[in-house]
Amino acid sequence: MSYILALDQGTTSSRAIVFDRNGSVVSVGQKEFTQIYPQSGWVEHDPLEIWRSQVDTAVEALAKANLTPADIAAVGITNQRETTLIWDRVTGEPINNAIVWQDRRTSDICNAVRETYGELIRSKTRLEVDAYFSASKIKWLLDNIPGVRERAENGELAFGTVDTWLVWKLTTGKLHITDPSNASRTMLYNINALEWDDELLTVFDVPRSILPEVRSSSEIYGEVEIDELKGIQIAGIAGDQQAALFGQACFASGSTKNTYGTGCFMLQNVGDKPVASENRLLSTIGWQVGGVTEYALEGSVFIGGAVIQWLRDSLGVIEQSSDVEALAASVSDNGGVYFVPAFAGLGTPHWDQDARGLIIGLTRGTGKAHIARAAVESIAFQTADLLTSMNADSNADLTELRVDGGATRNDALLQFQADILQIPVVRSKTAETTALGAAYLAGLAVGFWGSKNELAEHWQADRKFEPQMSSDDAKALTDRWHEAVSRSLGWAK
Repeated sequence: MSYILALDQGTTSSRAIVFDRNGSVVSVGQKEFTQIYPQSGWVEHDPLEIWRSQVDTAVEALAKANLTPADIAAVGITNQRETTLIWDRVTGEPINNAIVWQDRRTSDICNAVRETYGELIRSKTRLEVDAYFSASKIKWLLDNIPGVRERAENGELAFGTVDTWLVWKLTTGKLHITDPSNASRTMLYNINALEWDDELLTVFDVPRSILPEVRSSSEIYGEVEIDELKGIQIAGIAGDQQAALFGQACFASGSTKNTYGTGCFMLQNVGDKPVASENRLLSTIGWQVGGVTEYALEGSVFIGGAVIQWLRDSLGVIEQSSDVEALAASVSDNGGVYFVPAFAGLGTPHWDQDARGLIIGLTRGTGKAHIARAAVESIAFQTADLLTSMNADSNADLTELRVDGGATRNDALLQFQADILQIPVVRSKTAETTALGAAYLAGLAVGFWGSKNELAEHWQADRKFEPQMSSDDAKALTDRWHEAVSRSLGWAK
């Protein structure tokens, strides 16, 4: 058994990737699935479509490499976090579509809870009370789908984030589990005591009976029972951003990565104790391996690469997302245009659910290239705000930022990122660091790899982007960005 399979279940597509002993990609299967928008601000996925797409990609990846399940030493799972599912324990049928992490329907619930319980929740979970996390989504499902609360209280239903759903389905209902990295994103898990918290369950009126068992991020949980992948050991679980931190070999305290996906997520390893943020960052569990729990500081940008999709799908200024680099490069600067893509509010460090997007600085000379450039630059500006907050909390003297995700194919973005940050930005040679992290966790559990030190030796840089802009120019641009953000904050109130 010379390979590890990673299931990478993301917000817009499911992927499966086969890795060899060097951590190199052998084959990839990928399949997009439907985004469902029932109302303004609501985002849903069909759990069964997620499941079918994930199995299909796994079969595709094995077939491309001419492999069978007998060739796979273990499978690791990484997933879009916070997305919330509830299903029947007997039939396995979901009671509703999954409520996606981007969904804002529970903002009013969170506003009410924050006033009374905000400090309590922050002390136990190190999270801001926000619709982003799972707890209010669970409450909404229990309160708004007829008969669901009674069935939940009778022990008939199971809750899970996407990792839990996939493991349940892979084992035909034998395992109802999650790991600490995913549990820590529900707003129901005490990251100090490492357990589901009865006080938090009471605040959100969630019955304990629906919760999964929390297991470590790297251990043999059981075997796959479905025919297509039968017999493969399931041995690793981590939320996508924690998996990317692990895949980037950020094992030392202070090491930091940023993933540029639909949103942007910056995580910094802070060691074996959570850090209480004074800059509205989140403290989260990175992973639990070999009985040791390691923590991370996290900053979240809700709209990162999604702003490029908006240019494509809503404005029609580009035909493909990849076209944005050339369009943005066709002008020498942003022409004084700044784009704050607060389509779903603003995340770290603002945590303003009422912020709304704006494009400011328009003149008669503004063209679509300036707007495209401002959109790309918005990703870098938001990332810089995350890192400023993170360094203030951890007192880390960061010498480089490791980056991954789809938008890192845009060299101009990474160069501008290095310029604004005034530190080198290093793109990993392996673009699939999220899936690689899940593979690493599974491989460690079954002895496919011997230690984290061995994994660190696999990591290689693809390219390092050194700052080329003066610090004065970088500050001037950033100051103007902050002026634009101030206009966006609280707009919908």
